[in-house]
Amino acid sequence: MLPYVLRRVLLFVPTLLGISFLTFALLRLAPGDPAAIALAGGSAENEVSAESLARFRAAYLLDQPLWKQYLHYLGPFDLSAEGHAWFGGSGAHPWGGLLAGDLKSELHRPQVRVADELWRRLRVTVPLSFAALVLVYLVSLPLGIAAAVRAGTPFDRASVVFVFLLYCVPTFWAGLLLQLAFGATGLGWLPVLGPPGEGASFADVLRHGVLPVVCLAYGSFAYLSRQMRAGLVEALSSDYVRTARAKGLPERLVIGKHALRNALLPVATLFASVFPALIGGAVIVETIFDLPGVGRYAYEGLQQRDYFVVMATTTLSGVMTCVGILVSDLLTAALDPRIRHG
Repeated sequence: MLPYVLRRVLLFVPTLLGISFLTFALLRLAPGDPAAIALAGGSAENEVSAESLARFRAAYLLDQPLWKQYLHYLGPFDLSAEGHAWFGGSGAHPWGGLLAGDLKSELHRPQVRVADELWRRLRVTVPLSFAALVLVYLVSLPLGIAAAVRAGTPFDRASVVFVFLLYCVPTFWAGLLLQLAFGATGLGWLPVLGPPGEGASFADVLRHGVLPVVCLAYGSFAYLSRQMRAGLVEALSSDYVRTARAKGLPERLVIGKHALRNALLPVATLFASVFPALIGGAVIVETIFDLPGVGRYAYEGLQQRDYFVVMATTTLSGVMTCVGILVSDLLTAALDPRIRHG
């Protein structure tokens, strides 16, 4: 198993490089001048002199060919005027770029390093996404199991209607409804905007996180619960389950020990898509609930045409996807010893 994991980790490198290249190319095709937006302070009404624009573009290599801009971002050599002497720079800052662990500075706030800001915002997004992931599995798996053992009953049909109604509700609309229902305009039970303040108690942090977590998680209930139901229904009709029942084993052991393990295989496989989807879904949720997380950071960077912010958040999303796929493969092998990754 260890050689397999090492090979997969090494394959992540060309995958992430491909993601960074495609993102970089697509960003350059998007309308809008990042230099004009950064210097104008985000307002199209502010006029910027041609000299200022030229200096800004030269400083960030925006006036260079696309291949040079990408290699400058990728690294490990800095290709700017202060970069590596091999490429005509002064040598003051020879190393930089993604391969050197340098995510650059924001275009509109040059004093802010993207890596520092990303780390600060991860402390908001990761707990929310992890809590949503736990909630998804805690609700979906028991619901799918209950529907499978009661297949064809009114409970099964009602669960189908319930989860697919949830699935059809758009995230932005669900967030607004939750704010209206539980915020100051409704029941007034929970805060609906902004993160908890500095020094907030654990209970206050939980209260601020309830609505965003629910909003992140509810859309995956239908997806996972129906997969759980389908897998368990198929497993319950298998020969080994009929054999276990013929031996006189209690139904609880037949389901829990024999059928459930194989029924969990499709759900474990879906972890590869559910985990990154929660990170990606944070864009809408964090914007609605005014949370300074990675999703909102990506949205703001896209609005301001800040290439370095969008590149960093997209690369992070690619890393999360690769990690989700790897964890999914390892869970599948652990659930079914017959699966061996060669």
